[in-house]
Amino acid sequence: MTVVTQVDLDTPLLGPIGKKAADALSTKLGLHTVGDLVRHYPRRYVDRGKLTDIAGLELGEHVTVLAEVEKVTMRDMRHRRGKLMQVVITDGRGRRLDCTFFNPYKLKAVMVPGLRALFSGQVSRFRDKLQLTHPEFEPIEESEGVRPFVSIYPATQGFDSWQIARCVRQVLELLDDPTDPLPESLRRAEGLSDLGRALRRIHMPETEADQYAAKNRLVWDEAMGVQLALALRRKRAVQRPAAANPHVPGGLLEAFDARLPYTLTAGQRSVGAEIAADLASETPMNRLVQGDVGAGKTVVALRAMLQVVDSGRQAAMLAPTEVLAAQHARSLRSLLGPLAQAGELGGAEQATRVTLLSGSLPAAAKKKALLEAQSGEAGIVVGTHALIQDRVGFAELGLVVVDEQHRFGVEQRDALRGRGEKAPHLLVMTATPIPRTVAMTVYGDLEVSALRELPGGRSPIATTVVPAGEKPTWLERVWKRIHEEVAAGHQVYIVCPRVGGDTGKDDTEFPDDPDDAGAGTDERRAPLAVLEVAPQLAEGPLAGLRIGVLHGKLPPDEKDAVMRAFDAGELDVLVATTVIEVGVDVPNSTAMVIMDADRFGLSQLHQLRGRVGRGSAPGVCLLVTDMPAGTTARERLDAVASTTDGFELARMDLELRREGDVLGSLQSGRRSGLRLLSLLRHEEIIAKARVRATEIVDGDPGLVRHPGLHALVAETVGDEERAAYLDKA
Repeated sequence: MTVVTQVDLDTPLLGPIGKKAADALSTKLGLHTVGDLVRHYPRRYVDRGKLTDIAGLELGEHVTVLAEVEKVTMRDMRHRRGKLMQVVITDGRGRRLDCTFFNPYKLKAVMVPGLRALFSGQVSRFRDKLQLTHPEFEPIEESEGVRPFVSIYPATQGFDSWQIARCVRQVLELLDDPTDPLPESLRRAEGLSDLGRALRRIHMPETEADQYAAKNRLVWDEAMGVQLALALRRKRAVQRPAAANPHVPGGLLEAFDARLPYTLTAGQRSVGAEIAADLASETPMNRLVQGDVGAGKTVVALRAMLQVVDSGRQAAMLAPTEVLAAQHARSLRSLLGPLAQAGELGGAEQATRVTLLSGSLPAAAKKKALLEAQSGEAGIVVGTHALIQDRVGFAELGLVVVDEQHRFGVEQRDALRGRGEKAPHLLVMTATPIPRTVAMTVYGDLEVSALRELPGGRSPIATTVVPAGEKPTWLERVWKRIHEEVAAGHQVYIVCPRVGGDTGKDDTEFPDDPDDAGAGTDERRAPLAVLEVAPQLAEGPLAGLRIGVLHGKLPPDEKDAVMRAFDAGELDVLVATTVIEVGVDVPNSTAMVIMDADRFGLSQLHQLRGRVGRGSAPGVCLLVTDMPAGTTARERLDAVASTTDGFELARMDLELRREGDVLGSLQSGRRSGLRLLSLLRHEEIIAKARVRATEIVDGDPGLVRHPGLHALVAETVGDEERAAYLDKA
């Protein structure tokens, strides 16, 4: 047997901790090296003298709590041989949690009132009470010795927090201090400890000050990794010049402005001026325009595209779905009128053409669209990811507009920007308002503009939570309200979380003896589905209304036909998935019913309700849920109902959901390198890191003189494929 005397961060775990533990960490938690393990940071710390607050445990969560045994009872199982032990544990604050152990003969001598232990398991529910079913446990006196704090780790069934802690202690005893990637000057200026000390103190702190100092240093690592990646991306983007597209007097843009039936908002004029200045420069524009639902982003984007077309170049608009691409093409043609009818009878003299290009077009139509793009006959080309394909050519691409950036990867948008001798300008649009820290971190390679005003003529939207589980009569009123809207000549959306045609259920592990007390689980039904709800409504409460169905699994021509029929008023009700979330604009739709609304995110609910109230009549959005009052899910829905300010909701959404979901857009199919960075708590560090990263990249564009920082970027934001821009910088 080989005795391991020292290890580094790249050492496989097998040597220092043994095969059994290494296999468990690899298969259950995806930890393969010493570096993986020491960067599997504690989720929290428990003072040995204080019990864990039991309040706030979430159903389905795998938890580890330090608690005291209050009561132990034993009884026979009802439907099979054997004993069942029921243990009540307390946090000393009057809150209790039930634990159930099956055939606990070996526990009788240990599990006694007064025992303090770590209990680890998945939170389930039985008879409306939360519980842990057959949890693992470790008496605190035996597991933690005399250290003042117990480190609680993200764990999983079969490998608990205290087992992870033992493995961490083993490797830290053997670990050589790693080379520090942060320059000494930066560490000194910001008062940061060295990396080796930070890694040791975050796992085994002696004081609360140790915890803070270690986390602060490691947060700086992550913030610098992200901001360096973005600084390198910014540097790369400006190395290839763009074509200048100055304003052309008497061109399409002026003609379009003259035919607009309304006045642009101050925000549209201000952001439009920023974009116009960017387009007139040979420095490639990289700008994100964010605006609330209905803020008029499409008009801003169209004016930018027309400025480019006036200069003799083309603009491409990339949409995430075929439904949205077709909708954009129709909207642009409608806004332009004769200005989009080049070569047609009645077309304006200086008209261009808007061409739709998507993967599902018939062969003849696709060939025609490709020719129009290649020849330059189409000044504006709208499409899906089909535009990225190599065989799609442009005469001279001057501007790429990306709608709903969060649905595209960096590589996808860069694929279009790589076309041609000169770099096209880039304009990114999102209808999801973004808190400053998110924009700074996730979109840090872009200049950010915000549209906060709504154009005149937009109708107010009233949002109401419908607690169908508690008040079934409210749901009956929902169906009556739909009939009233249709009778008034309006149309209605009904949104469901999934399509249907499959089980759609979460995998649930049911115990062997479900009748026994303590053998509970979360028995919540599957999310409602379009293909199930639509026929039920057509045969039941909405009988007699013209009902259409729209979802992502429909063939593209069917999706387009359904959307056209709804737009033309040939359907009263459209039962759909979130395929209608963005871009769909039917002014006559005044009501939206969102079924199982608690299954959606705050920003997504806000986007969905923005599909109504787009005409002169006021809109209503009804959020149907069976979640009881007082739950986190109901609090989220109440938040949506309380405000129509998308920027405020975006911040609330960030506070309520895992930030990893947001930061995940920087990842590329690998284990996340972002474990501690908080977009809300670390705004100051992110801002400082952005300045430092820009200074470093300006002086060392390829990070040749900073190999540690080069490695930090790859570790933080992704693997070699994702970080390939480092080599291109």
